[in-house]
Amino acid sequence: MALVEWQPVLLSLKVAFISLVFVFLSGVSAAYLMKNLQIPGKAAIEALFTLPLVLPPVVTGFVLLVLIGKQGPVGILLTRYFDTQIIFTPAAAVLAGTVVSFPLMYQSTKGALESIDPTLEDAARTLGSSEWRVFWTVTVPLAWPGLLSGMVLSFARTLGEFGATIMIAGNIPGKTQTIPLAIYFAAESNDLTIAGLYVLIISAATFSLIFGLNHWKLGK
Repeated sequence: MALVEWQPVLLSLKVAFISLVFVFLSGVSAAYLMKNLQIPGKAAIEALFTLPLVLPPVVTGFVLLVLIGKQGPVGILLTRYFDTQIIFTPAAAVLAGTVVSFPLMYQSTKGALESIDPTLEDAARTLGSSEWRVFWTVTVPLAWPGLLSGMVLSFARTLGEFGATIMIAGNIPGKTQTIPLAIYFAAESNDLTIAGLYVLIISAATFSLIFGLNHWKLGK
């Protein structure tokens, strides 16, 4: 284990935790809005939300590259107004992780919200609770198992993200190299020992997450 460079491990955990914050906020908000909105084109919007889950990650990465690259619309705005770029930085790895794991959070939250008996929320409203209070005191507690599942799956998905990350963050040792990238380039250079150790680390981390979630659900 002493041979392992721990920077990719620490960076992957940091990226996964930061991405989880964005995924949780955006996924829960989007699922709640889509549950309560009846608008034309709703099916198309939901398909768009789910698209990163079914597209090859490298395609998602290419789209992000076109958007945030130096010649992309977002990249140009960042350069013009903030004199900065996020391409090939840790922030790009966070963006990649957030985009590819968003559908998991969205779908889990959506399923959890749709399973709630609406009469329970209506009862809280008749007692004078605001929509904000109903959401936090009734909706979230009832939907919590689904929210937690979405969080765990999203975190694990971000840990294992490769295709989109390498497209927009690159493989810069000490800066943007995450565990999947370290595995790929170690294997490519025929350093199978290091690659295998990284595989063991990420496999143990993701197994622990899924096992913990399943154990919690079975114990309820």
